[in-house]
Amino acid sequence: MAVKEYPAGTVMIQSEHTLNALHVIVKGSVRASYPGGELYLHKGDVMGICELNYDTHFINYQAVEDTALAAYPCTEKQLTQIIRTKPDLCNIIVNSLFKQLHEILDQYEMSKFDCDTFYQYLMKSYEEYCRFTSKHSLAARILPELDSVTELVLEEDIPDWVAKYYEQLYRIAKSISSKSQIADFIYGMILKASSDVHRVLSICREIYDYKSEILKFLMNENRLDFFDLYASVLYKIGAHDEDSTAITAALGTMMIQLESQDSINREMYNSRVAEYKAKLNDLEESTEAPTADQSSESVKQELKDSLNIILAYAECDKETTDGFRESIDKFRKLSDKNATDDHARKLRMAITKNFYKIYSAAFMKSLTDTKVPRIVKMFFNFGYVDEDLAGLENAAYLYTIVDSLPSDPSRGVYTVYEWLTAVYEGRKVPSRNEFDNDYPAYVRELKITGKIAAADEAKMLSDKKEQVLFELHNMVTSVNKMTFGRISIFSPIFLESNILKDLENTLVSADTVEKSFKNICSTDYGAYYRETLYTNPSIGVGKENIDVEILPDVILMPNVGVRGVMWQEIEGRKRTSPARMMVSIFEMEDLNNILVRLTGEYRWEMCKRIQGARWNDVSEPSLTSEYFDYIQFYKKNRELSADAKDKIKLSMQKAKNSFKEMFVRDYEAWILYEGAGSPRLNKVARTILFTHCPFSKEIRTKLKINPLYKEMMDRYDIKLSQRVRHMDNLCNKVKQNGAEIPEELVKQREYLLM
Repeated sequence: MAVKEYPAGTVMIQSEHTLNALHVIVKGSVRASYPGGELYLHKGDVMGICELNYDTHFINYQAVEDTALAAYPCTEKQLTQIIRTKPDLCNIIVNSLFKQLHEILDQYEMSKFDCDTFYQYLMKSYEEYCRFTSKHSLAARILPELDSVTELVLEEDIPDWVAKYYEQLYRIAKSISSKSQIADFIYGMILKASSDVHRVLSICREIYDYKSEILKFLMNENRLDFFDLYASVLYKIGAHDEDSTAITAALGTMMIQLESQDSINREMYNSRVAEYKAKLNDLEESTEAPTADQSSESVKQELKDSLNIILAYAECDKETTDGFRESIDKFRKLSDKNATDDHARKLRMAITKNFYKIYSAAFMKSLTDTKVPRIVKMFFNFGYVDEDLAGLENAAYLYTIVDSLPSDPSRGVYTVYEWLTAVYEGRKVPSRNEFDNDYPAYVRELKITGKIAAADEAKMLSDKKEQVLFELHNMVTSVNKMTFGRISIFSPIFLESNILKDLENTLVSADTVEKSFKNICSTDYGAYYRETLYTNPSIGVGKENIDVEILPDVILMPNVGVRGVMWQEIEGRKRTSPARMMVSIFEMEDLNNILVRLTGEYRWEMCKRIQGARWNDVSEPSLTSEYFDYIQFYKKNRELSADAKDKIKLSMQKAKNSFKEMFVRDYEAWILYEGAGSPRLNKVARTILFTHCPFSKEIRTKLKINPLYKEMMDRYDIKLSQRVRHMDNLCNKVKQNGAEIPEELVKQREYLLM
């Protein structure tokens, strides 16, 4: 028996470490933790007994105080021998097993109860928030995904009889005086209990993930949360209003809820609470409730009657104009602009239908108008139609920025108006529609189905007006709804109730887009490089594959939204054309995170495009084929621990069994966490990502000392050195021929060394 001592705070065993021994605590105490719970083990308890049926640990063990452990090898033969020959140690093992099992079962039941309570608390909190906003005539905001939150539903649950079964089993095991005579029974009982513990902890992970998702609605990094909803109401009504006490009490309850959760980001929580307390103190010291800054009278006058200005400019038919005006008038009268009842839904549908008719007519007129009114520009770029629906202060802000929007087509960042203009002028070809047909394919389909005559096909293919209308009626209408993000309450008009953050801080610019892409490419340096063929026989260069960076076009959709869309990876069939990504012009979510996700989608779709029909054929190695094979056969993969397999199973459920969605989630973890030195992926996923989306040289250098990456990096360095040597030999050959090394080869060598 080997005894080893550990100082307080030492992590002695981590999840996924190989299980090769049981450890009896000789002195001290240990914190055993797993997602969603923890228990404390003391002298006489056994570490690893609940995991004996598996090759690896799925519980983390950390010394709470100076601790000594006695290790006992735990093969079937060795453990059976202990049961037969060491009755005292056998009793310690059995007692510790059942003690830990019952604590885990108790925590499991409590966690389920907490989820139910948490869900009810969340729903009641939103109802109370809506009551406050209605009472004070404020626009109630709706959080992204809130309408999709449901009570916890477990795909697999633990039957009620399990706890009682183990209570009876423990009594039986305790009553047997000579365990040596039934060693196989005791050993089998330990393995069965270990298997059930693993099953319980798998469900605890699911419960933990559910609670973590619910928790994000209370407070998150993007400030799209209940804490901000309530605090915003308080700041508007002031600390002296009769409802301020109830609101501060609600915020206090939220803080209590948040403080008790392990998954909360403590730094973010402390910062938000400190900010809130400072503002609350300022409110309490003021003698009057704060009032919003008033817009200048001249701007207010300009904004008056915005709807009629837009309708007059568009010059649509009377039916469309009157129908839109009537729908907007009815919509103004709704107390809840984000209501989901049938009346509100039909009203939004009527508004949407006429909105795009008016938008199309106004856009076509603007192409020949050198003095488009500001109000109409607001309509084009923001979906603005009415100062009351937008909120006067918001409308005034839009009015001041509409002539100087921070887009930049030269850097691939377009407002939707700039994009449509580029399509009309022939600088950009129309996007594919939702059926993945480009404009020529769409026209061909019209001819085949008899909707146009054969003689009209060539004319329509060159008609710029038809091309821009195709773009507007297909890509714009679809993507506008998708980027808004809350499809059930979508309408294309600019509404105050959709503004979840300060507009000035959420306006997307060419600078912020460029910065985000630089951040992504500083980690995944090859994200937007594409392989293309270079040849120059005159200097002795035959056919060489070189990599060229093609950054995507980003189109700013006219809405206040929470999503991004990766619409297409190339233009037509030309692989050196930019991808098309769309985000809202006012992005309520974190833009960097959205573009990371879109980059993951782009990586997947671009690989499928290159591989063609063999995109999932593992005999032809690629990002998609290897990842597809990994997910399809993960249950048989010996490189994955039982815990890793459980995580994949849960992740697949969340991804609705989509292989692409699974990859995108892993790619997000790869860029945001693994690239920062915080491992989140399993060994197999990490290997695939590193092979096809390698880190930049700077990050590789930092991570090379980490054993998780060393083997992969050594293989990568060998292949890289071969490619660099080939490029050096090619450059030397060009020099020997008396020619200057072409820029393409110089850039290729620089790319290889990134």
